[in-house]
Amino acid sequence: MVDTLIFSLVTGVFVGISAGYLGSLMVLEKMSLVGDALSHVALPGLALGILFSFPIFLGAFAFLFVSSVAIWYLGRITKLSYETIVGAVFTLALAIGVIIIPKAELLEALFGDISTVTIFDAAAAVIVSVIAVILTRLIYKKLVLSMISEELAISQGIDTSKINLLYLLLVSLAVAVGIKIVGTLLVGFLVIVPAAAAKNVSSDLSNYALMSSAFGVICACAGILASSYWNLQTGPLVVFSGILVFIITVIVRWLRK
Repeated sequence: MVDTLIFSLVTGVFVGISAGYLGSLMVLEKMSLVGDALSHVALPGLALGILFSFPIFLGAFAFLFVSSVAIWYLGRITKLSYETIVGAVFTLALAIGVIIIPKAELLEALFGDISTVTIFDAAAAVIVSVIAVILTRLIYKKLVLSMISEELAISQGIDTSKINLLYLLLVSLAVAVGIKIVGTLLVGFLVIVPAAAAKNVSSDLSNYALMSSAFGVICACAGILASSYWNLQTGPLVVFSGILVFIITVIVRWLRK
């Protein structure tokens, strides 16, 4: 049990860092619903992992990868917003996942379960999160510039289409590694709320990204520890921790005025 808790905390730290860091861009770009909806797309892949006894991270990411490419391509050819396309795709994926996933594992898949976290999950979280953060850091300024003005970004030689695809794939990575502890229904929370809380109290873009990662770690680890102590589902407790952090930042922002 102690080993499982350690593995869960290691996973939570790195998932919190990557989800918070990537989420800072998503909140800036006003794509929060995309991050939340994209997490639900992983459910069929998760179900296949459970049914055929292979690591659920691989199944979740495989399905997220295919879905991200499809969403990006549909966005290019239809000119519809990502929110619109993801909204259609995630409801289909959620329906498929709920139908094929074994009922005994449905609660764990939706809300997470730290008792099943292994050293493989922790190692995957560390490796994937480090890669996701490094690659996001390399394209961070380009993404911010494209948010401000896509025309200006293109004039600077930035391929905004490829940058957006890479970003969607990196978000998919962060979501896939977070599913084990938070579940598909709530992992999108870690991409949104820590960044929203950081936006309340940050003074510049650099501080904003760092604070978003820090709040992601706090939310994930507090939820995991509370789950272990009270023997409850991890996902909802991560949400409660995050909401508490968000409320505190709202109060701090109010006091500063």
